[in-house]
Amino acid sequence: MANIQQATLAGGCFWCIESAFNSIDGVESAFSGYAGGHLAEPSYEAVCKGDTGHAEVVRVNFDADKISYRDILEIFFALHNPTQLNRQGNDIGPQYRSAIFYHNDAQKAEAEAIIAEIVAEQIWPDPVVTEIVEINNYYQAEDYHQDYFNNNPQNQYCNMVVAPKLLKFKKKFASKLKG
Repeated sequence: MANIQQATLAGGCFWCIESAFNSIDGVESAFSGYAGGHLAEPSYEAVCKGDTGHAEVVRVNFDADKISYRDILEIFFALHNPTQLNRQGNDIGPQYRSAIFYHNDAQKAEAEAIIAEIVAEQIWPDPVVTEIVEINNYYQAEDYHQDYFNNNPQNQYCNMVVAPKLLKFKKKFASKLKG
């Protein structure tokens, strides 16, 4: 029996992060969604306005016997810049913030530990602004956002932003990719 656990992560546009995690061995599924806000059943349009409190997130369902939560966090930090407050590149607004929505005390402790290591190792020249927040809600994004990168190869944003990030990611994490 698989030891399925969940991670909920926000690091900018969910299309890239979801696509990356769905390619990792040990990840059962990754879905784009919204978390952390005050509006019930938010729509993409409402979240994009930036006043719902929600972040674009990816809900990662992973087999903890195959991949650790720490590995999930290491991949997450390789996929985005955790020093950009309420943005990732040209995606600007609180819905693009960097956040780890922990599901239990062990996840909270691991998130705090990895951020402390990143800071101590001075990996980034600027302060890490990633929030560590207990998960209080999650809403799966509309169907057209799921597997968006693979389903929309003609999309200019996917070609200009997502594809280069995923190429770099796949080189760095080649040993963790599904076979």
